[in-house]
Amino acid sequence: MLTRWLALCCEVYNAALQERRDAYRIAGKSFSYSLQSAELPGCKDVRPELAEVHSQVLQDAVKRMDLAFDAFFRRCETGEHPGFPRFKSRFRYNSLTFKQYGNSFTLTRGSKRKGTLILSKIGHIKMVMHRPITGTPKTAIVKRTPTGKWFVSISVEPEGTPQPLPPSEEQVGIDVGLNTFAYLSTGERIENPRFFRQEETALARAQRRLAHAQPRTRQREKRRKAVARVHERVKRRRENFIRQQVAALVKRFGLIAVEALVVRNLVKNPKLSKSIADAAWSAFMETLLAKAEEAERTVVRVNPAYTSQTCSACRHRQEMPLSVRVYECPRCGLVIDRDHNASKNILEEAVGRHGRVIPEAPGAGAVGSRHESLCCPLK
Repeated sequence: MLTRWLALCCEVYNAALQERRDAYRIAGKSFSYSLQSAELPGCKDVRPELAEVHSQVLQDAVKRMDLAFDAFFRRCETGEHPGFPRFKSRFRYNSLTFKQYGNSFTLTRGSKRKGTLILSKIGHIKMVMHRPITGTPKTAIVKRTPTGKWFVSISVEPEGTPQPLPPSEEQVGIDVGLNTFAYLSTGERIENPRFFRQEETALARAQRRLAHAQPRTRQREKRRKAVARVHERVKRRRENFIRQQVAALVKRFGLIAVEALVVRNLVKNPKLSKSIADAAWSAFMETLLAKAEEAERTVVRVNPAYTSQTCSACRHRQEMPLSVRVYECPRCGLVIDRDHNASKNILEEAVGRHGRVIPEAPGAGAVGSRHESLCCPLK
């Protein structure tokens, strides 16, 4: 039933997109979300199958298309490269949004970690709750993964004010890299796990088997899921690693200084793009900023220019090719690891000696209004 709903919502999304394109091409008019959403009851008379789907789920399909157009026009105004909204394949429409607790969905808690998700017009679905729900449920997003697994993410409104971590006076500068995932100004190193490199052989084998399968056969679908499982395994291991490292940093340090890297430009290097993407620096920075805000920690992004070429003791600057991994200062005689030297410079920039800092998460002023997400696998 969920798979059928996904196909119908994908059809509604594509029909709404086609209607907007035709209206502008023929009459020069643009439809709004409210106008297209009001047409859904009439669409059910033409397509009775749409009556099987909850009305709020269908409205969300139209809303997604409306957001795609908003993003397109925003990129046009800001001078970015605009990508016009495209039709979605039924294999790429993988989630349903139930927007109102008590109307489109409800929850019941069973023994231990078991629970039941009750979806309007579908019924009871068993699920495994990885943690109890604390707060008032607001929305639920049921998602199908490429491997055929189903999850529900439940957004809740927290009750009361979150308790921040105890204050910490410790400060740290972090230099991310490829030899080591991160080098701290305290001299500690976080090794680079290279999850994709570990699974590269298994992925190549699975992709070769997929390429040899006949199209539109059960064997090809089975081998497609084998390829998806490898990607899913890499993704989950990487997310788990990042969350563990971020939790340890946020718990220990009160001020965390990082480089303001533009990763989308760094991955243009053809020799290092795969390793940079495998390190997932952007995901690390995003998670660090989010968790630091919740814990009322301060994260400062520093201009990365010359952090590896400047001596952290006497501020002497010299050329440092990437192949040179040890910084040897000819002026003061300092001998230090290249990344360790950079992390010290990052921290020094962050504390304000030179003033070139960009505060990103100076506190958690709006933590109480943030939504908490609970993701549970459906059985």
